[in-house]
Amino acid sequence: MNHQSFIISPETGWILLAVLSALWIFLGVYWGKKAKNMDGFMLAGRNVGLAFGAATAMATWVTSNTTMLAPQFALQLGIWGMIAYSTASFGLFLFAPLANRIKALMPTGYTSGDFIRLRYGKFTWYVFLVISIFYGFTWLVSMGMAGGILMNAIAGIPYELGMTVILGVCVVYTLFGGLYAVIGTDFIQSLIILIGIVVVGVGVLTQVDFGHIYINVLDEKPMLLNALMPAAIMSVFNNLLFGLGEVFHSNVWWSRAFAMREKIGKKAYLLSGLFWFPVPIAAGFIALTSGSLGVNITSPDMVGPLVASHVLGQAGAVIVFAVFFCSLASSIDSLLAATSDLITEDIYRKMINPKAGEKLLRKVSAGIIIGLGVLAWAFCMPRIGTLATVLFFAGPMVGSTIWPIVTGLFWRKANAKGAMLGMILGSSIGLVAYFQLGWYTASLIGAAVSMVTVLVCTYLFPDDFEWNTLNESKSQE
Repeated sequence: MNHQSFIISPETGWILLAVLSALWIFLGVYWGKKAKNMDGFMLAGRNVGLAFGAATAMATWVTSNTTMLAPQFALQLGIWGMIAYSTASFGLFLFAPLANRIKALMPTGYTSGDFIRLRYGKFTWYVFLVISIFYGFTWLVSMGMAGGILMNAIAGIPYELGMTVILGVCVVYTLFGGLYAVIGTDFIQSLIILIGIVVVGVGVLTQVDFGHIYINVLDEKPMLLNALMPAAIMSVFNNLLFGLGEVFHSNVWWSRAFAMREKIGKKAYLLSGLFWFPVPIAAGFIALTSGSLGVNITSPDMVGPLVASHVLGQAGAVIVFAVFFCSLASSIDSLLAATSDLITEDIYRKMINPKAGEKLLRKVSAGIIIGLGVLAWAFCMPRIGTLATVLFFAGPMVGSTIWPIVTGLFWRKANAKGAMLGMILGSSIGLVAYFQLGWYTASLIGAAVSMVTVLVCTYLFPDDFEWNTLNESKSQE
């Protein structure tokens, strides 16, 4: 490993890792004491306010993919790469009105799977669960990889050990506290992330000259300044649709919509998108300074932490370590909780044991959280591919869910044939594009195929859905 990876000593890195790990486990267990029943464990008592709602959405979306992939995008795709990743904020902006709609139509809902089952029927529900669980696991693996990469790049902690610790810590406090623990720790993590990004940004701006950066990039990598680079332009639209698909379908975001108080969801998601939007642009700019600063980048997904630590020195490296740790933990815990909820509620309770009581469901959920952590750890060990290639493999699948979700929430005529075929055809053709054309086309093509399929099927086989069907509490009265 290049000597620049050891910005701080392994001893200091282990101390920071131990302190942050202990802090999150303590806070997770503390807040988790509020989870007296499954509503508390899965949905934080359905009483989350604006501050915690906006903070948890923002912190969850500032993932390893934001803090590490955004610089990688800029390093490989230039100015369009910086803009491309920021478009993911539109997922939060556009989910805002959906959050209020979801809460109004399904006041007692638990998961995104509940909506698909009630709106489109069982077969479409099965297809959706395969896509959603696969995507959630892919995202989890990408962040486990990022944890190992980060700790190795900054402190020289072996990749396998760093990855194991961060996955283990998140499993422990999510296991004890559920969504209460996730949202509580997310609030603190979001504050640390925002403060840290401001400090890093100021540090970089005081040590670089814009003119020098421009000349260096023009001499060394002129294509990064090409506004007509085809791959870069495609990545903008691909990332926009990938972000929409991620948020619209994932139970990570639906669980928060169910957990927030009435009419809070829209405001919370708008605020979180506003706070998140500049983060990938700032992170991407850091990558473009690497050449003028003389930082040797051995792997594109290491550029963010290496440049920031190089500029800020030892004290700054501690800040960088904390920011990246928080960005990882705030997303891993959310994924563990939301994916376990989806498997527990939709597969175990709905398909296997409808009569299961709360104590049994809590045990099942705990087992699933542990299982997800162990399985993610096993897939992270070989470190296959870069963060981008791992994450965007799920792109066409999540892109294919956009139109079934949106039309299903607002259009009575949307039907099961369109939703089911849209997801299957969009995912299949998008995956072909992933391998034949490139990862930066897959989400775009998957979403486009799904859109055409849904619209054609709605025209040919119009439904007349009754919205009250989505409120299971009324149907059981």
